[in-house]
Amino acid sequence: MSSSIKISDLQKEVMEYLENYVEDIEEEVKETTDKISKEAVQELKKDSPRGKGTRKNPYWKGWTDTKVSKGRKYSRKIHNKTNYQLTHLLENGHATRNGGRTKAQPHIRPVEEKYTKLYEKELKKAITRRSN
Repeated sequence: MSSSIKISDLQKEVMEYLENYVEDIEEEVKETTDKISKEAVQELKKDSPRGKGTRKNPYWKGWTDTKVSKGRKYSRKIHNKTNYQLTHLLENGHATRNGGRTKAQPHIRPVEEKYTKLYEKELKKAITRRSN
C-alpha cells in the first residue's frame, strides 16, 4: 500500500525528513569522532618517547582528548595535559645548552596523518550508510 501526502503537506514532510537525517548524521559524527580520538590518544601514549629520568608525570602518560563543542560543531582536541611544553621540542628537536642540537623524535605527525585519513574514511562510510 502506498502512502500519499497532500501538496500542502509536502514542505513539512521534506523538512521533517531532513531534520531527522541531520540528527542521524550528527550522531554518527560524534560516535566516529569519539572512537577515532580515543584510538589516536592510545597510539600517542604508546609511541611517545620515554625519558630516562623519574618524573612524577611522565610525558607519554599526559596524552588526552577533550570535547570542544560550539553549537552544532562537534570536535575533540588531543593534547598533552601534563608536559605540553615538550611536544614541539621532542617532535622537531631543539638546541642544547652546549651549542649542539637534539635529534627530532617525530611521534605526533605520523599519528595525526594516520588518524586524519582514517577519520575521513570512517565519516564517508557512516554518511553513505545513512543516505542509503
